[in-house]
Amino acid sequence: MKRGSNDKPHNSFEQLEYVPVEEWLVETEEERTELIRTSPKTIVNPVTSPDVSMSWSMNPYAGCEHGCPYCYARNSHQYWGYNSGSDFETKILYKENAAELLRKKLNTPSWNGEPIMLSGNTDCYQPVERKLGLTRQLLEVALEYGQPIGVITKNALVLRDLDVLKEMAKRDLIRVAISVTTLDAELQRALEPRASAPYKRLRAIRELSEAGIPTVAMIAPIIPGLNSHEILPLMKATSEAGAVQAKFITVRLNGQLEGIFENWLEEHYPERKSKVMNAIRQTHNGSVKAFRYGIRMAGTGRVSESLRQAYAVGQRRYYSNKKVPNLSTEHFVKLKDRQLGLFL
Repeated sequence: MKRGSNDKPHNSFEQLEYVPVEEWLVETEEERTELIRTSPKTIVNPVTSPDVSMSWSMNPYAGCEHGCPYCYARNSHQYWGYNSGSDFETKILYKENAAELLRKKLNTPSWNGEPIMLSGNTDCYQPVERKLGLTRQLLEVALEYGQPIGVITKNALVLRDLDVLKEMAKRDLIRVAISVTTLDAELQRALEPRASAPYKRLRAIRELSEAGIPTVAMIAPIIPGLNSHEILPLMKATSEAGAVQAKFITVRLNGQLEGIFENWLEEHYPERKSKVMNAIRQTHNGSVKAFRYGIRMAGTGRVSESLRQAYAVGQRRYYSNKKVPNLSTEHFVKLKDRQLGLFL
């Protein structure tokens, strides 16, 4: 299966850069995915961004096989000593002690069961999860402690854990967000080569919703000139599938993403490259990058306003009578407290 990016941009944190001197030195075969075991000391991290609804996140994986060329998490792969292009998709770091670390955090005296986002960076249901099962382990720990969790994914593998999610939903401990970028299967295969097909994501929304699990549709990212015309069809399809809320985010290409995404356009949609890049710039005051809290997600200017208007129409048509239930912290109990309760 194709990768999203074959780029090998220079790691911004490295002083030396490898540059092949002859064409024959460049690898031509598709690189295999390499799983790299790590044993960190923590897994739950604070989220300082006011644009994000939860104050804590945890990531069982670094790097992502889905291969989306627009993914903001690519830049963070450089912290591990890898590049943000092909390495991000082929060098997958996993936290083998993820469940143990979560237990440790939940038993911390100062922890009060605040909702945790799973994940805040790379997709917790990317293909490697089928083999390693770290996300399922984390959900099982969360259920045991009554810890509320917000899952976000673009992979229908989430349905594998329907049994755990249903139990969590009974106590308002879970909310799942499914990212649906396009209904065009051809565009999806090019843009998100190893993620689930559009119809599978809609099926995931439907089955989760029917199981009583509050499910949100993430119409993201919206890329002007590529999938921006799909806002209303996406909102209609996700609402009909059972989503209780829809959110949208406009693409931004911070760090090395500009080059990676431009190269992707050149390969897949060369005739649209200039139009798409110019439209993205029009959403962020002449730049493809956006860092300012409060406006970076939706952008500014005429193009952004047209996207917001389309979203507003979709809200009125398809989501006006829907409500997202709040996650509950009232069921959170530290394990040591539960053990003590056995003797009372």
